[in-house]
Amino acid sequence: MSQVTVRSLVYQIEGKNYEGRLAFDVSQQGSRPGLLMAPNWMGVGAGAEEIAKSVAANGYVVLIADLYGQDVRPSNADEAGAAMMPLKNDRVLLRKRMQAALEQLQNQVDAQVDASNLATFGFCFGGCCALELARSGAPLKAAVSFHGTLDTPNPADAQNIKGAVLVMHGASDPLVPKEQLPAFEDEMNAAGVDWQLLSYGGAVHSFTDPQANVPGKMMYDAKVAGRAFRSMHNLLDEVFKD
Repeated sequence: MSQVTVRSLVYQIEGKNYEGRLAFDVSQQGSRPGLLMAPNWMGVGAGAEEIAKSVAANGYVVLIADLYGQDVRPSNADEAGAAMMPLKNDRVLLRKRMQAALEQLQNQVDAQVDASNLATFGFCFGGCCALELARSGAPLKAAVSFHGTLDTPNPADAQNIKGAVLVMHGASDPLVPKEQLPAFEDEMNAAGVDWQLLSYGGAVHSFTDPQANVPGKMMYDAKVAGRAFRSMHNLLDEVFKD
């Protein structure tokens, strides 16, 4: 029986404090694959912790990356947008914060991580972050995006991707411009990446978020969420099996 716990992990980037959340099963011994989770635009919070716990129960050490800083915890959409946009507009800075969190995942001492088996996954804005970390050349076996945007200022950076890429998209998502899909496919194909793009009919933005309740725009879909998480776990089983 799993005994997943969540612990605070405080670290610094250029003298500023950040506070992620580390989720792992305390009943398991030995090293496990490490997953860096990029939360949605609301950042580190209870919803992100619930996802991290459910994923960690499958035998992973999961770190929720703090992308904003320890003193920035959005409480509404306006605050979230103000925290997110500087990073969306500066992908170098975004990558730096994801890379720092990945280092923390590998170096923390609460749960042993197998540094040869690393992956990242994220939701909405976090999906963008997961893909950017992969494009930076991080040593990842997989990068997974749930209902995230797919654009990047430097598509040629896809040549740096070392692992498989899985994107899960709501076919009726009004917040991810449709032109981003063929552009993403072209980007991945040009770089020879092992990629998948799953498009779920009828799903809109935030289909994995139980709190999403804006019909036609952001809406939870339990069936689609279940399918999407199963697809992620199937890919992780595949890339970590060696």
